[in-house]
Amino acid sequence: MHGSPAEATQKFTIERGDLDRLFEALRARGFTVVGPVARDGAIVWDEVSSSGDLPAGWTDEQAPGRYRLRRAGGPALFDWTVGPTSPKTWLHPAAVTLLRSRRERGTLQVLDGDAPAPPLALFGLRACELAAIALQDRVLLGGRVTDPVYRQRREQAFLVAVQCGRAGRTCFCASMGTGPEARSGYDLALTELTEGDRHVFVAEAGSPRGAELLASLRPAAATPAEAEAAGAAVTRAAGQMGRELDTAGLPELLASSLEHPRWAEVAERCLACGSCTSVCPTCFCVTTEDFTDLAAGLSRRVRRWDSCFSVDFTYIHGGNVRTSIAARYRQWLTHKLGSWHEQFGTPGCVGCGRCITWCPAGIDITEEAGVLRRDRPAKEASRGNA
Repeated sequence: MHGSPAEATQKFTIERGDLDRLFEALRARGFTVVGPVARDGAIVWDEVSSSGDLPAGWTDEQAPGRYRLRRAGGPALFDWTVGPTSPKTWLHPAAVTLLRSRRERGTLQVLDGDAPAPPLALFGLRACELAAIALQDRVLLGGRVTDPVYRQRREQAFLVAVQCGRAGRTCFCASMGTGPEARSGYDLALTELTEGDRHVFVAEAGSPRGAELLASLRPAAATPAEAEAAGAAVTRAAGQMGRELDTAGLPELLASSLEHPRWAEVAERCLACGSCTSVCPTCFCVTTEDFTDLAAGLSRRVRRWDSCFSVDFTYIHGGNVRTSIAARYRQWLTHKLGSWHEQFGTPGCVGCGRCITWCPAGIDITEEAGVLRRDRPAKEASRGNA
């Protein structure tokens, strides 16, 4: 697990040609390395064996309801923002077999579920994704009852961050205080620099085991110019944010806007497809299903992701609590940006912009919150500013 960054802030330089030594060091310590790859027209997370699997020369174009991956030219491995998948897929899997059972000669045997995952090294995490992992820690590990599947994967994970050198049109992490600079929560942080003929990574340890791994590579100390260039890259990304969300008094604003006509207006566009919840790196809702093979005498209990946009999500005692799309969208947005504060002391959004990009209707969470703020009654506004 990870807390504040390591006290030592010395920066080192890893040449592009030496990056595979980092992969080898991770594998030598027993980690399966997972990182970004370009596949099926998107940047997605998958197992990687070397730096050659990373998306060299690719960039992305994002807008509400639009995502395009295109060749940018050049050698950069991380000249893109975020894709439709996130590390949540590996730490909080979309489907997990919790247990199996088998009947033999009239006796029911209860068997284990899926085998524990191998130790994972998550390579290429953005600042917003580190913030999302911290939120998942709070939800799935912070209460009296913890999630054993998440705990097993999370406690063994080694986190390698890559600082953002650019921001996309749907990014708004700066206004959420979650990026674009990764300041904590990582074992190792890299900043990619491609200037002139040089292609290097400025590296910084964020934990004792990150420092140990970095020292094993015997990297050269970063020059002042390299350290300055690394900081400038993050500053440049901060100035490129495509969106902004005003979070001041937002929980109170949402609580006082439950009958606002905007919910019905957005419901005219919303398809209730659940795409926003499936790409969100912090959504954690699940359901369980039982599957039985009567002929073989086998059964499985499977936990899978669920969505508050599903009509069956609130099926209770013969009826649904939220039958309309307007009610389901309102629940999602008011929980994500409002009642999360009551439960976990923080909003449930990290400003990655995925829900905007991957909404087929191009619905923008920052726009919807902005409409509610602009239409806030004057007396409520004056009370909030008092």
